[in-house]
Amino acid sequence: MMQLDRELQGVSTVAISGHVRPDGDCVGACVGLWHYIRDNFKQIEVDIWLQKPDEKFAVLEGFDKIRQVLDEEKHYDLFISLDCATYERLGESLRYFDSAKKTICIDHHISNAGYANLNEVQADASSTCEVLCSLMKPENIHKEAAAALYTGIAHDTGVFQYSLTSPDTMRTAAMLMEKGIPYTYLLEETFYKKTYRQNQILGKALLESMRILDGKGIVSVVRRKELEFFGVEPVDLDGIVSQLRMTEGVEVAIFLYETGNLEFRVSLRSRNLVDVSEVASYFGGGGHVRAAGVTMKGTFHDIVNNLTLHIDHQLKEQEKQ
Repeated sequence: MMQLDRELQGVSTVAISGHVRPDGDCVGACVGLWHYIRDNFKQIEVDIWLQKPDEKFAVLEGFDKIRQVLDEEKHYDLFISLDCATYERLGESLRYFDSAKKTICIDHHISNAGYANLNEVQADASSTCEVLCSLMKPENIHKEAAAALYTGIAHDTGVFQYSLTSPDTMRTAAMLMEKGIPYTYLLEETFYKKTYRQNQILGKALLESMRILDGKGIVSVVRRKELEFFGVEPVDLDGIVSQLRMTEGVEVAIFLYETGNLEFRVSLRSRNLVDVSEVASYFGGGGHVRAAGVTMKGTFHDIVNNLTLHIDHQLKEQEKQ
């Protein structure tokens, strides 16, 4: 296992980044690592380059230090990629990855084949934040870093309910809680609280969802015109697919939103039987066994038909066992 403190020795400048459309685990990992370096390696100049996250994460101290890539040319001794399964998903921060003297990738996506000089991918971990905690010295994780890391773990586990939540996950969360973080406040502000518009689009997605695969699947779609009508952004759709998955009798939930002409972003969630990362990977996406995503081109019906062929195949294979 990599020793993070050792990799930071002799380094003067560090860039931290994560995947495009950053979620709670990505934001928590980036902010948590930023604090850890600032607290324990004061000689290091460290920057976070990340596509603008949801403002709900502004409750994390250090959120305002996140920078968006414009035209600033900088070169770093070390670039650390967090929660990003593929090189391309680093987005605009790739310019800093490519010019860095050394690169590290820390992740938990099973689809991550390793694209940095040094790769620490723990596919059985609940989140990248959990992986980070395993690489840090617990006594050197201060309160602000702990708050960010706890938030990331909570988000990627659905507040400790998803299948990748392990005893180690709970022990890590407990260690972070012992730092004195306001864990209830963090969960309320970043996970449970929804705006009125978010509730509206959630309600529409649920109301217009359809059962498929003899009731073992459920699918819903939001079109661009509907995003405009309700005044919401893609980030406001977070949580819809997980809510669909909670439908009684459903094994797999599929949620799509339109991103362009005959182009959709697809989120997949499964309960126990289907490996949705395998499905997403077939179409060029990736993720985890129970949570994955992919961007696909075609009509809504063609995309759903293509996905369900693979899902149905897995379901039938499970029935044979």
